[in-house]
Amino acid sequence: MPIPEIDVETCAAWMAGPEADRPVLVDVRTPGEFALAALPGARLAPLHELEEHADWLTPLRGRRVVVYCHHGIRSLHGAAWLQQLGVEAVSLRGGIDAWSLRVDPSVPRY
Repeated sequence: MPIPEIDVETCAAWMAGPEADRPVLVDVRTPGEFALAALPGARLAPLHELEEHADWLTPLRGRRVVVYCHHGIRSLHGAAWLQQLGVEAVSLRGGIDAWSLRVDPSVPRY
């Protein structure tokens, strides 16, 4: 089954909506990448450590969850893993790089 993806404009609209409807943002990049640039309110759970973060990821069942990375490849894997936990996660197509290009140019590109 393909992993659902959303574009950065849809994610921005969700983030601008009512607080109760805003997505949980899960960043699956490395701590170094996260330090360079991150989306507001995102929580870091590096892809290679996702299993170690299951304690706070599993309770996200029933919430809107957007997984992102640099360009959208690692986030597909992260969203797939979360779906196996029963979390209805989507991947951010184009990642934080697309966010910087199309939504918020103040987010550094690297």
